[in-house]
Amino acid sequence: MLLKAEHSLVLLIDMQQKLSPAIFEHKEVEQAAAWVLQVAIQLDVPVWATEQYPQGLGTTVPALAELVQPAQMLQKMHFSALKEPHIASSLACAERKQVVVLGTETHVCVLQSVFDLLDLGYQVFVVIEAVGSRTEQNKQLALSRMQQAGAQIISKEMLAFEWLQCCGTDTFRQISKGWIR
Repeated sequence: MLLKAEHSLVLLIDMQQKLSPAIFEHKEVEQAAAWVLQVAIQLDVPVWATEQYPQGLGTTVPALAELVQPAQMLQKMHFSALKEPHIASSLACAERKQVVVLGTETHVCVLQSVFDLLDLGYQVFVVIEAVGSRTEQNKQLALSRMQQAGAQIISKEMLAFEWLQCCGTDTFRQISKGWIR
């Protein structure tokens, strides 16, 4: 199945200031997440973000927080975002069945959220460059489990090309700058 911008939404999970420095290759994960969010914004794909216990883990890293509307920044206490009724209902109200997942930690909050999204009948796409854990091993184990459960593991370029569907548009030219070096 291919992603379609008009059927998609993005869920950024717990990319928070105090947690981020502990994530393996956190700068690369943050840059990839920012790139995906920018593409989503250009294509009018709704973006939600969660913050796990922000009093302890801090708020979303500034470079990502500036790409999310304040009303779509949702706090949570459960590891799975979907265990929070206000988050589950926000996603349901969007009436989009494809959820693109980014965030940390891959083996905890991302994994549990993905499993719950799948259980609710969503098509789930996890962007490999835009998820992270404190160890690469935990990230890879979680990706494997999610894929076995039915989630699609994709790259950020796969996402963009599928959302764009064709070349030759101003949007394609703007987004594709820098892909070919």
